[in-house]
Amino acid sequence: MLRHDFTVVDLPPVEHAATLVHQGPMDEVMPAYEALARWVAANGWVAAGSARELYLAAGPDCVAEVTELQQPIARG
Repeated sequence: MLRHDFTVVDLPPVEHAATLVHQGPMDEVMPAYEALARWVAANGWVAAGSARELYLAAGPDCVAEVTELQQPIARG
């Protein structure tokens, strides 16, 4: 019998977040995170908590994966 153990939690809201949509396999996501971090720094913000990932689409081939990267931010 297949068993899935997980917990559903509500994340606290954040006032500001920088977001970016990454299309492709998650093992190729680092350049997207680096671009997001560069944008945050270049625009006078700082990271204000752990990044979040929202998985928008998945498919049998990793190329079809779409993930929204969310970085909570605050003015630096």
